[in-house]
Amino acid sequence: MGIFTGSFLSRILKYTVTSLLTCIILYGGLVIADDDINHYTNAGSIGLTITNFGTIGHGFTLWPGQPSCEYPKGSQIEHLFDGGLWIGGMKNGVIRVTTGAIDASVSNRGEGFEYTNAAGQIITQRSSLLTSPFYSPLAISHQDFICEYTDTATMIGGQVIVNHNPLGLKIIQHSYCWNYPYADFFVIMRYKIINIGYRGDTSPIDSVFAGLWTDLVVRNTQITRPGGSSFYTKGGNGWDSLYNMGYEFDAAGDVGYTNSYIGIKALGSTPWGRNSSDTGATGRNFVTWQFRNTVDPVYFAPQSDEGNQSTLGRYSKMNGFFTGTTRINSTIINQIKQPSNRSILVTQGPYTRLNYLDTLEVVFGVICAKKTGNDPQSWDSTYQRTELHSHADWCQKAYNGEDKNGNGRLDAGEDINGNGLLDRYLLPSPPNSPITKIVNEDSKVTVYWSANAERSIDPISLSKDFEGYRIYRTNAGADIDPTTPLLSSFILNGDFDSINNIGNNTGFNYIKLQQPKTFPNDTNQYWYRFEYNNQLRGWQYVYALTAYDRGDSANALESLESSLLANSFRIIPGKGSVEDESTPIGIYPNPYYVHAAWDGSQERERKIYFYNLPEEAEVTIYTVAGDVVDKFTHNYKNNSGSDIQWFKTFADGTQILAGGEHAWDLITKDDQAIATGLYLFTVKNKKTGFIKKGKFLVIK
Repeated sequence: MGIFTGSFLSRILKYTVTSLLTCIILYGGLVIADDDINHYTNAGSIGLTITNFGTIGHGFTLWPGQPSCEYPKGSQIEHLFDGGLWIGGMKNGVIRVTTGAIDASVSNRGEGFEYTNAAGQIITQRSSLLTSPFYSPLAISHQDFICEYTDTATMIGGQVIVNHNPLGLKIIQHSYCWNYPYADFFVIMRYKIINIGYRGDTSPIDSVFAGLWTDLVVRNTQITRPGGSSFYTKGGNGWDSLYNMGYEFDAAGDVGYTNSYIGIKALGSTPWGRNSSDTGATGRNFVTWQFRNTVDPVYFAPQSDEGNQSTLGRYSKMNGFFTGTTRINSTIINQIKQPSNRSILVTQGPYTRLNYLDTLEVVFGVICAKKTGNDPQSWDSTYQRTELHSHADWCQKAYNGEDKNGNGRLDAGEDINGNGLLDRYLLPSPPNSPITKIVNEDSKVTVYWSANAERSIDPISLSKDFEGYRIYRTNAGADIDPTTPLLSSFILNGDFDSINNIGNNTGFNYIKLQQPKTFPNDTNQYWYRFEYNNQLRGWQYVYALTAYDRGDSANALESLESSLLANSFRIIPGKGSVEDESTPIGIYPNPYYVHAAWDGSQERERKIYFYNLPEEAEVTIYTVAGDVVDKFTHNYKNNSGSDIQWFKTFADGTQILAGGEHAWDLITKDDQAIATGLYLFTVKNKKTGFIKKGKFLVIK
């Protein structure tokens, strides 16, 4: 029975740096210890890598272990190579642009990565969730990442940052994401930009633009592995002026296995300090260009901060090379929908002046959505962007907070909490996710949960509006369908709600316990139980439990439900550990026929299970001639299957096998697939030394 609960080494440049060795050559052997790239959002449905040097995404250097911008979470559908914060302005009459990342070539030796951080300035994580190990009353969202960096360094470890002309900026970066089902599809990037001066020069920065440059790529990496120039040349782009949002979709890559949009939306800005003439109501600008293109008169990639009339630079692009002129017309709109390798830049500005120690805050949303309707997925239309628009609306609402009309002021009737301040990043809240415990037994899974959700208070209505619980499960085999992400395959198995309110009015008698259930080393009391019997051993299921409220008619809010993803559990039902020396070790399926029902399409995506294992064991597999085929250790406490490819492909690292079972991928210790034949095995109990023997047959 098992019980459980819920630095960037290579700032690589696309197509040029393909290995750590190349990275070391590129940086002259330099390793930057304080670059932090190991953080990524996982509270909601987007897995977006966040760094502490002005970039988002990781250029697939950490794929497949860490998402760059994966949506939905666990689907392996990626949406971003990398991106970075751009800030441009005029200092002492000279145009300068500081970039977090650009589509540079290897000959530039890292040009364009112009933000750095001091020793020890890594990313801080906070959460507003009481159950999170990162809980903090200072948190804004369910997962905040906070860091700071500057553009004032011109060298890193003795190596020059090529063509970098600092503006003299300090950036305080916050990212926010939520697990609410109506708000788990966007990440908000909030940048506080402070003029700190440069080498004693405290002059103002005039005509300031701030933008988010992104090299978007929408591909299903389960179908097509990242790599090679053709991987990046299949994206179509667009600019949605009504939503101030540039976007990309898969026009010719893994069409039929992606069906996604990613949008970069300008949400708003707030200048703080002595320059009161700027209200934050600035222009929103868009431009796109082809990767490394230096000859196309419209889609050329800028090569410097500013050039001349024939070779305009980055600042001119930020100034609205498309939207600030008559260039953005139907011809361009249609052209950029065609598949190509492009990056997009969405900017806000210009801001008249940023004085010494003044702050400009700019905010962008990274938004993902599925295409609406049944039109060909390689197309792009307003109707197909229906869900993207809905998600963008929620992202904007999250930014606006109390500013319901979006005018940047706190008007009468908008001060919900009565503190006299314009509070942003406020969302209507469903009940808290129920504290949940899963018990994994032989062919049976039992879900227990506490009553904590019933005490939740909505931050908008300020009332306790809990209504009921819903319990979900995926079907066996849903995990190996590449067209449908596993976490999109939930089936509602139970809906239990209060009597005399909304819904079915079922009451809780079916699931309510007479006395609370408790577990060792767990202070929670579990008042509810739902049992799943006849679960198929060895198959991966995902179970999820949510709580929902009654809605708020006074504020025109429908019933809200807590996040499926935030309270979901990957379970592989099976037998618990067996210490009895007389109980034989078993294997299933036995005989094993190639292409078993749960196998993936690749040789390394196969598995069989050993069961009736003791808590700690050493398993050795032999040929009939006595040669060792493979050997592995089993420990019931950390048995997730993560040592084999099947779970790396079709799971997310949170899965737990039963304590007495262990999956094996039929790959030898010499990294070869085993052949048809009879195989022997021994299982040594590491606690007692007792050895059991058995055999199994493989037929290919």
